[in-house]
Amino acid sequence: MSGTSDYTPPKVWTWNKANGGQFASINRPISGPTHDKELPVGRHPLQLYSLGTPNGQKVTIMLEELLALGHEGAEYDAWLIRIGDGDQFGSGFVAVNPNSKIPALMDRSGPKPIRVFESGAILTYLAEKFGAFLPTEPSARAECLSWLFWQMGSAPYLGGGFGHFYAYAPTKIEYAIDRFAMEVKRQLDVLDRRLAESEYLAGSEYTIADIAVWPWYGGLVKGWTYGAAEFLQVEDYKNVLRWADTIYSRPAVQRGRMVNRLSGDPSSQLHERHDASDFDTRTQDKLAAAE
Repeated sequence: MSGTSDYTPPKVWTWNKANGGQFASINRPISGPTHDKELPVGRHPLQLYSLGTPNGQKVTIMLEELLALGHEGAEYDAWLIRIGDGDQFGSGFVAVNPNSKIPALMDRSGPKPIRVFESGAILTYLAEKFGAFLPTEPSARAECLSWLFWQMGSAPYLGGGFGHFYAYAPTKIEYAIDRFAMEVKRQLDVLDRRLAESEYLAGSEYTIADIAVWPWYGGLVKGWTYGAAEFLQVEDYKNVLRWADTIYSRPAVQRGRMVNRLSGDPSSQLHERHDASDFDTRTQDKLAAAE
């Protein structure tokens, strides 16, 4: 096999700082803050601290969808957290999310601020707070939450597993890429079979299950993730492709995908969002030019 060598794990593992690939500067085996830095607070009830990765997109899409339904209380400030610079290890961010991962949300609408971290928890919290995108009928609710937690359990194989070894690892390891590619294709098959019998993941209605899964697997089949669409033969998953296109046609999804985004065409990036008017093209260009 290519990219392999004889390796015997030591009796006690030690941290090799130089052996972390593209993300070596931010990966570490300990938690907690590395520096003091308070988080900014805007004027809206909801304060989001995030980055436009698939996990970050889940929450901005949800918030834009809530606003599109007329929920004024879903107005939010989206502050950019540059994980490559270690912003997630600032004391203020760690206070909101002790796991130092984006996204993190502070709800300041009540007398006592409420912190919510982990994207699935944030989606559930917002769905329950506003009574939207989470069915109340027991079997439909169970189906929705099952697919939501399917995503939370499956995405690490796509991101930290396949994505890391295929796109980011300093050494291409055939066994690792084969192992995780097999699992990602199995997951795509799971989705394709479900979407052959159902318009959306939880049934006939668009829910937080779709909002959670789409940035990862929709982005994958659309060719936006890891440059791996051809490698994984995503054209085989016609039902996933149909679903991905249907969701991408939603204006709120297109807006949410832009927020806190640092890659792609500058016109598709809105580094911070503090008002609906920030989606104006001139504002996007101004923000992009300031970077």
